Amino acid sequence: MEDIKMTATKAFYAKLKPELDAAFSAVMASMGEGADVHSNRLTDNLKSYFGLGYVQPCANARDAFRVILKALGLPTGAEVILPAFGDSYLAEEVVLAGLKPVFADVNPNTFTLDEASVERVITPATKVMVLVHVFGQCAEMEALLLLAEKYNLLVIEDATQAFGAEVSINGRMMKAGSIGHIGITSFFPTKATAHTEEGAAILTHDVQVAEKLMAAKTLTQLDALQAAMLAVKVKHIDTYNAGREPAVKYYNQALAGISGLQLPVATTEVPNNHQHFPIVVKEGKRDALQQYLASHFIPSVIPFPTPVHLQEKMGELKYKMGDFPVAEMLSESILLLPLHSELKEEQLAYICQHIRGFFAKI
Repeated sequence: MEDIKMTATKAFYAKLKPELDAAFSAVMASMGEGADVHSNRLTDNLKSYFGLGYVQPCANARDAFRVILKALGLPTGAEVILPAFGDSYLAEEVVLAGLKPVFADVNPNTFTLDEASVERVITPATKVMVLVHVFGQCAEMEALLLLAEKYNLLVIEDATQAFGAEVSINGRMMKAGSIGHIGITSFFPTKATAHTEEGAAILTHDVQVAEKLMAAKTLTQLDALQAAMLAVKVKHIDTYNAGREPAVKYYNQALAGISGLQLPVATTEVPNNHQHFPIVVKEGKRDALQQYLASHFIPSVIPFPTPVHLQEKMGELKYKMGDFPVAEMLSESILLLPLHSELKEEQLAYICQHIRGFFAKI
């Protein structure tokens, strides 16, 4: 049996090698002249993919979020609601912009913002809600959008981990990232595009927001080579996403019914395009399971080991353990299993056999 890998970046590259090599050659041949051609091609591909009128490629997700916060011109101290479970870069950029991050708990099934928790932390100073899709799992968009409308909040949608997922909004299917007032997607190597470098894009359908973004031009940009490579990969992202589904189906069938193990959810209301396969290992057994799998040469990843509100860099906000129990529980119990289009049935059977074997022993 071949070694089991967490991702299949090399395989994705191999399948697209002729197109990627041609893009590389075109950039090298230009020798820096006409660099905008490659950025414009990526921009056009993203506009077409998301069905949007405005897309701005950026160097990375931090830069993208920084540009957005600058463009919005929010008053100093304005509050921005963020999920307590996830990446800390959003909260860090909120602080650097002179704004106040306010955390809300997440839903134990979707791992995304919980509507009731969000409503509890809204104050007159709240101006923005940041919805983060995670592991391919989309947030409960319709309910959260109604909440944002009720309190006149601007919605920023981080769709990095659900690139390509579609959500039904008022009966209309829309791509994750195109639903809120502003969207962000990252092309970091571990994300859906399986890119080799960083990169990101700002997305919006809101004309007024687009005008503010254009007026807030910054030095952030995606270099020509990365833009050219991504312009190719975006065209194939749906095929790449679909390639993971057989492994997802296998996991769901082979791991069903294990006491103490929660599998991902997917419904019409909260679709999931399974960028990762997270399992919730209950009763404090997550780390032991990871060690057991590693001893059998099965890789796994603990994604967010400390909830954002408890990280040292957020200490001045005076949050404490117990403030967001679901986020805290997930940080202690989630484990990501290998998931990509190249997993063989033999490998999947081996993984599931050892997971079942672990639970049979405890």
